[in-house]
Amino acid sequence: MQALEASTEGGSKPGEEQKPKPRSRERRARQRPRQPPAKKRRHQHSTRFNDDEYALVATAAAQCNLTVAGFLARAALAAARDLDRTSAEIATDRDMLTALFDSRRKLGWAGSNLNQAVKALNSGADAPQLEATATAVRRAADAVYAAATSVLERQQAA
Repeated sequence: MQALEASTEGGSKPGEEQKPKPRSRERRARQRPRQPPAKKRRHQHSTRFNDDEYALVATAAAQCNLTVAGFLARAALAAARDLDRTSAEIATDRDMLTALFDSRRKLGWAGSNLNQAVKALNSGADAPQLEATATAVRRAADAVYAAATSVLERQQAA
């Protein structure tokens, strides 16, 4: 029976009560400091990606030495802080093409109005602002064409 009452290495000794070890209030060396309550991030949202999108995001996060979640949070916050720049970047190609086609339709109407003005000039009427208007419409048409070409080239590159 003597052997049963022998103390075990590192364990409790028979007949003695176990006392809980006091927890140290010191931080572990690798634990990051806790955020103050006002800065804690309590809201969590989920995003879904297909394999190609996730690979793109994961690669970008790794290049920035961030986790995917950290990268997404920083990117979203940066976008939310600069809505003027972000709105064009966030808009899908479909939205941009819809807007470009709308602009093209309006330019068609402007062209029709220019034709009517030219018809009036040919019949002897006066149109003093016709040249400036034609120049402005041409510049707008060139800008719409360049934007549409840019979107199409981006779609073909992707």
